[in-house]
Amino acid sequence: MTIDLPHIHSGKVRDIYDAGDNRLLMVTSDRISAFDVVMNEVVTHKGRVLTAMSAFWFEQLSPLVQSHLISTDIAEISALFSDSTPPDIEGRVMLCHKAEMLPIECIVRGYITGSAWKEYCESGTMHGSPLPSGLKEADQLPEPVFTPSTKAEEGHDINISFEEAASLIGEDLAEEVKNVSLACYTKGAELAKEKGIIIADTKFEMGIVNGSLVLADEVLTPDSSRFWSSELWQPGSTPPSFDKQPVRDYLDGLDWDKQPPPPSLPFEVVEATSQRYINAFETITGQSFNTWPGSSGMPR
Repeated sequence: MTIDLPHIHSGKVRDIYDAGDNRLLMVTSDRISAFDVVMNEVVTHKGRVLTAMSAFWFEQLSPLVQSHLISTDIAEISALFSDSTPPDIEGRVMLCHKAEMLPIECIVRGYITGSAWKEYCESGTMHGSPLPSGLKEADQLPEPVFTPSTKAEEGHDINISFEEAASLIGEDLAEEVKNVSLACYTKGAELAKEKGIIIADTKFEMGIVNGSLVLADEVLTPDSSRFWSSELWQPGSTPPSFDKQPVRDYLDGLDWDKQPPPPSLPFEVVEATSQRYINAFETITGQSFNTWPGSSGMPR
């Protein structure tokens, strides 16, 4: 895909371009990573699902905090290009305000799993703070907890305390970020629970636009959150998630050192992963994915 705008950055999933007038064009690809390694195969529709879900949540959470999103309308975005609109970008692009991004990940945990569970098993704490004894894996926490981390250019992010976050961005802003993160998680988790989905934890990205805090990047997607089926949730074990779990499960069964180059993924693993992303979108939003731009008539 060739886009005739100045290229700024490419991450594991998104490509970012300068759209002028202090705006960015974010293009969400179908690339998928596991264990911090980008796979050779792409997952059909993944970029559109992430874009569609983010647009949905930006709107749902707008009473709590504004976002950097300007538009996902391809008719409006097409005006950016001097030539014809690049193929295959419909449904996977966001025109956004350029934000001054905060140097922390805004993580909220409602259930104990992942690295938080590992720490609890070792020390009875989460991000250094004590938790009640006797918790089981995947237990719901007494209340959602804001657990920030650093942003690592390479490798894994590092969990930090609220005080360390405040030293990076200032105490007043850290308090605002904490309150907004908890409010957004709570509202999102309540809405998802009505649809039979548990949001175990999530990661928000935030920045500053015109002096105000905004949500940015992606919001409450399968890539930034752990989604569990309420029916399958049982404290004591981690339920399957609505994301790239088929990829992780397949790779865990191989003799692979989790370093590049990645092994090839079978078609059925890629297809199962694509369907998980689509199911997550349709379950939470109550909308048919085929109504999202660019997806209609494409193979499912």
